[in-house]
Amino acid sequence: MSDGHSALSSRLQQLQSRFTWDLRKEDMDLENLSTRLQDHIELQLGQPGAVARSYSFLAYVRYIQNQPQEAESLLIQSEKTTRECYGEDREQRLIVTYGDLAWLKYHTGDYMQSQTYWQRVEDILLKYPTGSSALLHPEVYGEKAWTYLKFSRSYYPKALEFFCKALELQPDDCEWNAGYAIALYRTESGGSETSQQSEESPATKQLRRALEINPDDGVLLSMLALKLNPHQEAESLVERALKLGSDNPHVIRYIAKYFRNKGDVERAIDLLNRALKKTSQSAFIHHQLALCYKSKKSPANTSTNPKHWRRLCIQHLEEAVKIRPSFVLAMVDLAVLHGEEKDLDRAEKWFQQVLQMLPGSEKSICQGFHKHYADFQFYHNRNMDKAIDHYTQGLLLTPGTRNGKQCAKKLKQIAERRTLENRNDAEAYSVLGLVAKVEGKKKEAAEFYDKALDCDGNNDKYLTALCELRMELQEAAEDTSALSSFTATAQVL
Repeated sequence: MSDGHSALSSRLQQLQSRFTWDLRKEDMDLENLSTRLQDHIELQLGQPGAVARSYSFLAYVRYIQNQPQEAESLLIQSEKTTRECYGEDREQRLIVTYGDLAWLKYHTGDYMQSQTYWQRVEDILLKYPTGSSALLHPEVYGEKAWTYLKFSRSYYPKALEFFCKALELQPDDCEWNAGYAIALYRTESGGSETSQQSEESPATKQLRRALEINPDDGVLLSMLALKLNPHQEAESLVERALKLGSDNPHVIRYIAKYFRNKGDVERAIDLLNRALKKTSQSAFIHHQLALCYKSKKSPANTSTNPKHWRRLCIQHLEEAVKIRPSFVLAMVDLAVLHGEEKDLDRAEKWFQQVLQMLPGSEKSICQGFHKHYADFQFYHNRNMDKAIDHYTQGLLLTPGTRNGKQCAKKLKQIAERRTLENRNDAEAYSVLGLVAKVEGKKKEAAEFYDKALDCDGNNDKYLTALCELRMELQEAAEDTSALSSFTATAQVL
């Protein structure tokens, strides 16, 4: 590399660009991301400026896919759309676009053009200084946040961080408020608020804040309805969202989820099929349709043929996985359904495929896998050892969740049945000890490990667990005694 090119490379490293934001290829599902971004562009989805961002996002995807010419064309289109959308306020919003173009030209060997785009960024920064080299323009923070939000779930914490920084500088900006609300919504469980909660979640509060600024955003309305479901307020939000966004697949898919959660499956199916006509390559919509058909095959639904609905489930799940090969939740559902159809080899194949993809997945997804795979081993393969192993892994991930509690319940059932059949089953007692320990019943857990050691006195694992429990019980007793002594002294004084 010549000295001139080396100097240019050093200057480019200082730019705010997707090329400098540590976006790792292995963190992205490129085909699914590409499909979604193309849909966004074709359907002109989102707030003003969202389409311009979609062009830039897709340009970076095309660069990773080794299509630099198309990447350049998309960035030029992003620049044009930004100019049309923002008019006089466009320049700060082009900082990242020009940074991307500078890097793209550098990587394709056009160093003169790369220098030209670098200079454009410098000119904007000189014209609109931030007052500190450590401070970025809110438009850059926002662009960075939207990029992290769009590209991968693993980047959601970064998306939240940069939306917050953008809002510190522009607290009333509708785009940053909307983005922050969506990021919070996605990082929360996605379930509805319960009437017993005294305070609304951060996502619910932020959705309300974003809607104060832009009350006609159908996506935000439908998200808030989901968070409030089944509150009465949710109904009016859904009606309004449908009126404003009846042609927006993103609005429809959230409202369909609202109706499915409410139990109105037929209306959910109708809405999802309407959305599918506009965006047939949406893995999310195919998965939601599968979940609707799954509820229709329920034993409680005696008026229908469960096999028919199961086949429709499988059809849509297979389509979802075809569109998005990394869709772990859909793959687990497929494995479960093939198990129900007694196609055990195919079910095992899907479970094994998911098992290879689990490292790095969210805890809730991992726990769901272990719970379902344990059920498969328990009910279909009658392999109690594997069932215990996976129920245990599911329990230890997040004990207090619904799946965690179900894992604990199954482990108790298996272990208690085994102790009835064989009072000297050391492993069964150790399983009961583990469950009791996880549930916070340390004294009961110690008693079970005691019994396990009575049956298998040379087992180091049981001995270690028992020693740890006894130490914790002793420390708790000492703390209680100290507190009682302090209280008595205080009363005398």
